[in-house]
Amino acid sequence: MKRFILLTILCCLALGVSAQTAKEEIFENIYRSAANHYAYPEPHFTMTAPPKGYKPFYLSHYARHGSRYRVNPDDYTKPLVILREAEKDGTLTELGEKTLCLVDSLARMAKGRYGDLTPLGTRQHRGIAQRMFNNFPEVFQGTAAVDARSTVVIRCILSMMAECLQLQSANPKLQIKNDASYHDMYYMNGKDDYFKIQRQKEEVLAVKMAFRKEHLHPERLMKSLFKSEDYVKWKVDAGKLMSYLFELAVILQNNDTDLELYSLFTKEECYDLWLIGNLEWYIDYGPSPLTQGKMPYVEANLLENILNTADTCIVKKENSATLRFGHETCVLPLACLLELGDCAYHTTDVNSLADVWRNYRIFPKACNIQFVFYRKKANDDILVKVLLNEQEMKLPVESDLAPYYHWKDVEAYYRNKLATFRK
Repeated sequence: MKRFILLTILCCLALGVSAQTAKEEIFENIYRSAANHYAYPEPHFTMTAPPKGYKPFYLSHYARHGSRYRVNPDDYTKPLVILREAEKDGTLTELGEKTLCLVDSLARMAKGRYGDLTPLGTRQHRGIAQRMFNNFPEVFQGTAAVDARSTVVIRCILSMMAECLQLQSANPKLQIKNDASYHDMYYMNGKDDYFKIQRQKEEVLAVKMAFRKEHLHPERLMKSLFKSEDYVKWKVDAGKLMSYLFELAVILQNNDTDLELYSLFTKEECYDLWLIGNLEWYIDYGPSPLTQGKMPYVEANLLENILNTADTCIVKKENSATLRFGHETCVLPLACLLELGDCAYHTTDVNSLADVWRNYRIFPKACNIQFVFYRKKANDDILVKVLLNEQEMKLPVESDLAPYYHWKDVEAYYRNKLATFRK
């Protein structure tokens, strides 16, 4: 019981009610305002020792690709067009001219690399793989089989290869199989029109629009970039330009570059822009009551695959690992579906959401969920613990061994949850 209470406190400090507000956390590290573009932070979590005699024998994970360039060319070209036209009209301030040069440099740097993995993205996955190897060496000893699968997106495939190469270098005897096929996409990156329809409902869009209007304040930034307020009024969509520039500012932490755009914004503006995105992610992929708490079930097939694959690997005598590589639009709803820590937090109060639910804690670049399985002997009870971004998580299941849980209880809980949704 003491172990359970301690883990609950630690999880609250990490993912839920903590000593710091979201604003304080973002003011402390402005890069957190990047949300899903937050570069994977170096983990500094200690692992709780397993019960006496238990050793890890199987690891199953789903990981997002590492740091990348922005996917949509418009994110670079549209703000560039606006600033170039203003330069031609002679209405850019000195800061506006400097910003134009920076955006032009970023557009050139990204050309032909939209969505590509950056070198930092590769290093992130190499680090994750090495820590998995160091934390759970028994899983990767000898000729253990590693089944690694990726979505068909290149940045995910390269992330998979980075982890697998690191594991192979740590133990050349590993039997690693790589695959990336449309055959697996139904669970690796599944889509469903039902969930898309929920996001587009009139009442959902109205809440997002009202919240955005409350927190989007481009006036100061526009005055710093343009000489004429009338020019901005008639020729510039100030809100869109601010959002474009912010998206370019936050993505830069994922590149090995000294270029930066964060200095265009005040910390208050960064926090407000993060708030907008935090709510939108919560509604679109999280457990928001506004979408009936059903959006996490977009990953029902993925969770079922994790459960089924675990059952298959548990009966084997050999140690093994199953690695999956995809996207944040899978990790975020999966974390909510699993009810890790406070990921499944429900609230209708959009203004207090950030008190508990903070997206940068869930899905930075290279975010990952790891299931680690333990046993004493072949016929002993199987234990499991789940890590989110390499931190031990509290599960929605009772356990006298937390953060370790009896697999039979965990599996029964999740299978019942999936069955209830599919009725």
